Amino acid sequence: MRVGIDCRYVRIGRHDGISRFTAGVVAHLPDRHDYTLLVNDERQLESLPGGLPWELIPAPTDAGEPLVARHVNRLGLDAVFSPMQTMGSRGRRYALVLTLHDLIYYRNRTPPREFAWPIRLGWRAFHLSWWPQRLLLNGADGVVTVSSTTAALITAHRLTKRPVTVAYNAADPATVRPAGGPRTKTLVYMGSFMPYKNVETLVAALPLLGSDWTLHCMSRVSDADRARLSALAGPDAVVFHDGASDEEYLDALRSATALVTASYDEGFGIPLVEAMGVGTPVAVSDIPIFREIGGDAAEYFDPSSPSAVAAAVRRLEARWDAASDASVVQAARFRWEDSAEQVVRAVEQAVAARGA
Repeated sequence: MRVGIDCRYVRIGRHDGISRFTAGVVAHLPDRHDYTLLVNDERQLESLPGGLPWELIPAPTDAGEPLVARHVNRLGLDAVFSPMQTMGSRGRRYALVLTLHDLIYYRNRTPPREFAWPIRLGWRAFHLSWWPQRLLLNGADGVVTVSSTTAALITAHRLTKRPVTVAYNAADPATVRPAGGPRTKTLVYMGSFMPYKNVETLVAALPLLGSDWTLHCMSRVSDADRARLSALAGPDAVVFHDGASDEEYLDALRSATALVTASYDEGFGIPLVEAMGVGTPVAVSDIPIFREIGGDAAEYFDPSSPSAVAAAVRRLEARWDAASDASVVQAARFRWEDSAEQVVRAVEQAVAARGA
């Protein structure tokens, strides 16, 4: 079977969440089919495993995206898998599996800041009601999502009549921190500074832990966010790495007491898996998706309460060695090999259903 993998959401230079999901799946595709990578810029191939054939098709932001099947049909593929739900399906002659990662922006409608204003406007309009999402998902033969939490929400909101498959997000393997190695009074946060991420609560918890604690924020940050967060806890309490490299990020994790996040909503939480995978426990919001990822290894807190954040960190300190060991075991549940297998099974099911 010839299967196309939509790689047009792979970032050039550095992965974001969907880009990393795409690359992780591509790198571990089972070898029982022939795969073709679909890109809109040859530079995307630099962030993908080599050796697979590829084809150029228009970018997903192109005005003709609803009719992109006209280009894909010429490739003679039996099926296409896309890591997003927005790939056009009109007029296709192949089975199609789309991915819905989360429903965050129905509850938090502020679009990502890096988008141009026309896309931001369309983004807001799209999330005002459920019917556009239903139209997209029902235009496919199958749907993949990255957690059981989101799968349950898809069912609750009756977003599709198509089969839904869970293919977990995962993290690239990394060296576990050495037993008995240094552990500093630092907390690590990896993520954006959008309102629903609620970084302010993490910063407000620092004075409650003590003046010798610091929070390391690893992602790129605007001058306005830097100034606002520094003012909450003092200039030395928050360290902004402003876009750490992977190695800088992992080094920070391996010496930290915990990774923390106070998000009110998430579709998954790759940083949790990354931290637990190197043996660093996590203290996170008590929301369903984090319970699904962290299991009994994590500590949970009310994301509206700085004192609850501080208390969760103290609980981790009290059982740190056991929490570190449990975290490594928990992280091992999320593997790209398993995710890629689930994606391909969803594609096989879609081809069979379309043939029937």
